[in-house]
This record gives sequence, structure tokens and C-alpha cells, in this order.
Amino acid sequence: MHWPKVSPLVYPAAALSAASLAWTTWSLVDLLGTGAIGLTVAAGADVVWASVIVAEARGLRVAGHRWIVAAIGWASLLAVAALLVWHGIRDGSIPMAAAGPLLPLGAKVVWLLAITDGRDPAALTDDEQAVIARMERGMAFEEQQHRIEMRRREMDAELQLAEVDVDFQIEISRREKGRELARRAPIAISPITPEQPAITPEQPHPSARTEPVPTSTSIADLAREHVANTPNNSEAVEAILARRPDADRPSVAAAVRRARRNADGMKGGYG
Repeated sequence: MHWPKVSPLVYPAAALSAASLAWTTWSLVDLLGTGAIGLTVAAGADVVWASVIVAEARGLRVAGHRWIVAAIGWASLLAVAALLVWHGIRDGSIPMAAAGPLLPLGAKVVWLLAITDGRDPAALTDDEQAVIARMERGMAFEEQQHRIEMRRREMDAELQLAEVDVDFQIEISRREKGRELARRAPIAISPITPEQPAITPEQPHPSARTEPVPTSTSIADLAREHVANTPNNSEAVEAILARRPDADRPSVAAAVRRARRNADGMKGGYG
């Protein structure tokens, strides 16, 4: 509420309010007949009536409406006026019953005139102020909503960063374990495939060359056999070594020469 000036009606309104408060207080104390303790009720009624006037002057709204404050003010005023009328009737004074309510009613009317006169003609109306208030509430709501949305996005970003960090640590650990495994297992073992069956002690490697089983395990027998079939001693030695690779070459050569001499002696008639 903007007041460019103080209305001259404020002064008579204040004077009437003071007189009304005094009259109301005395009447209620006398009506109650409780002595000084009755001042609490009288003072309470006066405080309610005066507070409503101040609320109206400040343009206070209840649930967004100003008429509620005005209704409360008129209800309290009528209650006080009814008590003043009752006081006059109880004392048997018709003039007191008729004139008693005039002070609070007159003060209320003069205060309404003073409030109206003190308002700025260029001030916004109640409906316009209500529209602006709704807009301000909407902006406050949007600002709060925006702050909450930004907090949610920050939380999502922190969660994503944490997940990326965990994945990075897992990848580093995996690589370190791989290098450690490579250091501890330097010999690579090729996997077993259907085309390459597993090698067992009972089964030789498929790429190994199968050697013919010799018909005789004796070097002397082999020497006699190859000497009979081979005219050259060196060829006989190579043939025996091919069949017996574990044999000693000089021993094989000596056996071949001995078999050759025996074979030649038999041919010449010497035993």
C-alpha cells in the first residue's frame, strides 16, 4: 500500500477510536460484573477491533481475498455493538443502549473513509495486484524448479563420472593382471583343436614320421642282410644307420666289413 499523503480523516478516526475503546472497556467491565478481571475481556475485544482496522489499512489478504478481513472487522464490530446495547438495556437506559454502539460504528466508518482517502489513485487495483502476485508466485516456483532440475543434473553427472572412474579402474586392474599372468606363464601352450588332437604318451604326434619296425635288432644280422643285398660297404652302413639311428657308426662299419669278409670267404670256399 502506497500512501502519498496522510489523510486528514486519520485524526478524527484516531480520536473516535480512543473514545470507543474507553467506552467499550467500561461497558464490558460493568456488564460482566467481575471487577478488574473483566478488563481482560474488554481489552481483548478492543485489541481485535483495532487489529482488524490496521489489517484493512495495510490491504491484508486472507486466501488471496481482502473481503475476508473486512468481514472479520464488521463481525467483531457488530459483536461489540451488541454487547454495548445489552449493557444499556440491562441498566434500564434506552439512551445508553442506543448511543453506546455509535462510538465504535462511527470510528469504523471514519477509518474506512480515511483509508480510502489515503490510497494512491494510481495504485493497482486488488485484481491487478492479485494477478501480479500470481505471476510472482509462478516465477518463484519456476526458479525453485530450475534449481532442483540443476541439482538433479549435477547428481546424474557425478554418477556417470563415478561409473566411468570405476570402469577405468577395472580396465587398469585387468591389464595389470594380464601382464602378471604373462610374466608367470612364459611358455605358451597352443589350444587343442579338432584338427590337432591332443598328444598323449600312448599316441605319437601326428606329424612325427613313422619308422618301419626293423626285422632284426642285431647289428650283425643287419650287416649280413645289407652286405648280401648291397655291393658297397658305405651304402650298407647308411642303410643300417637309417634303420638303427641309435647305433654307433664305427661299430656298424666294422660289422659291415666283417660281414663282407665272411661273405667273400664263403664265396671263395673259405669258412
